[in-house]
Amino acid sequence: MISITEEIAVPSPPERVWEIISDPSAVVSCIGGAELGPSHEDGSFDGTLAIRFGGLRVKFAARVSLDLDETAREGRLTARGADGQGATRFSAGAIFRVVEGDAPGTARVFCDGEIKLSGKLAKLIESGAGMVVSGMTKEFADQLVQKCAPASVEPLATASDGAHMPRPTGLFARLRAWWEGRRSRRGRYAAQEAQRSQNRSGEALGRGGRR
Repeated sequence: MISITEEIAVPSPPERVWEIISDPSAVVSCIGGAELGPSHEDGSFDGTLAIRFGGLRVKFAARVSLDLDETAREGRLTARGADGQGATRFSAGAIFRVVEGDAPGTARVFCDGEIKLSGKLAKLIESGAGMVVSGMTKEFADQLVQKCAPASVEPLATASDGAHMPRPTGLFARLRAWWEGRRSRRGRYAAQEAQRSQNRSGEALGRGGRR
């Protein structure tokens, strides 16, 4: 059996951390080698996780269930599955919760769980589990901190009074770029129309002079 007891400090408010950690797709994106599969009518979903134990790479497929308590910011995860060759089966359960951090605007994530293995590779996996779990926890913590961080802004734009304004990123930046491009194209089109109108006027005057 593999036991997991972890605590992760996140420099973001608990509500933001809970928003991420209660979303399976967001959690999976924080774990290298993990993929989220289709969901089922009972609320469970499929998932896969590829893990390397020394020179051996094992890919597990699992059926995962997730129960969430929004008020307490606590969740319970259960999973059952096997590796691709069917040599090793596993069942896992974990409880995680998000609480206030030591400083205002920060949070801590606690996770306690266990994984039971059976089959040909059980002993090999258990022997290297400590190092693997430690590495995965560090990777997950780093990715979680990044995902919980607020969107960055670049103070490069300048207001009409000369003051520096934060330049919006993401959707706002794309919208502004689209609008500026459209305005630029409209300006060029107006200038071209004015030039063509001037040319037509000149041609008309020329013909009048020839009469």
